[in-house]
Amino acid sequence: MDKIKLDPETSALILIDLQYGIVALETSPHPASSVVAKAASLAATFRKHRSPVIYVRVDLANMLQVPADRSHGDRMNPPPAIASELVPASGVQPGDLVVTKRHWSAFSGTDLEEKLKRAGVKTVVIGGITTNYGVESSARAAAGLGFGIVFVEDATTSISAEAHQFAFEKIFPMLGHVRKTSEVIEALRLGRCCRTSQPPSGGMSELLELREEV
Repeated sequence: MDKIKLDPETSALILIDLQYGIVALETSPHPASSVVAKAASLAATFRKHRSPVIYVRVDLANMLQVPADRSHGDRMNPPPAIASELVPASGVQPGDLVVTKRHWSAFSGTDLEEKLKRAGVKTVVIGGITTNYGVESSARAAAGLGFGIVFVEDATTSISAEAHQFAFEKIFPMLGHVRKTSEVIEALRLGRCCRTSQPPSGGMSELLELREEV
């Protein structure tokens, strides 16, 4: 597979649903603990390059209810608030942008698109839990909005190994690039080497300013 380059000034990391209520699920093919560790490593690398880091969490107690054959949980017995809180092991830091959603996609009903575009982001690197719900929904939305996408296979997992495999082999290669954590880190390094020696501008600082507007 060809190497890719990620420009740190126009790339952002989006980590989906690394929260207590989701991380507790039985996942496959990768254990949730492994995905969380990979995500923390990626986040640290993006921060090192001053690239935006976005953590997305779903408000499980206030999920948007749509007409469907299966509902999202029991509205009369919602999960505790802690279920929607990010786990510390995910590596979330005070300077990161945290987006709260009420359905699967990180872009649905949020201002994430606006903030990314105002920060000059052109490519999003996506990982998290689960592959076929929050990750895929967010990726499809991002592609439809014109963002380039890199899927981090070993920083993503599902509740079914077969469903995960189908997405990564059949769907995601048509939406963007599929790579491993180590390859994404290398892509950032290569992207930085291609830049001039001038200090980075925009990106993280722009996103921090936008975060303060919330």
